[in-house]
Amino acid sequence: MQFDLMHRRGADNTTITTWTHHFDPLATGFDAQKYELDMQGAKVDFAVGDKLVFRYSASNTIMAEAWIPNGDGKLSNGRVPNIKLPQ
Repeated sequence: MQFDLMHRRGADNTTITTWTHHFDPLATGFDAQKYELDMQGAKVDFAVGDKLVFRYSASNTIMAEAWIPNGDGKLSNGRVPNIKLPQ
């Protein structure tokens, strides 16, 4: 997967940080896979009306499996993606 955290002002997007991660399918059953990391990002001056965009996209489309953030929630031990920003 490719993950992008972006600052959006009007029609302009500025990438704050981007990274990739590979998730291997589990051998049996389905359960959420834990994944946490800290990333350095560009400093952005926000203004009223700006948006913070968390975009994720598949980098391999030939597999049947897909990464879905919190797709089955607590039923599969998942949780909503959480982004902590510096104060």
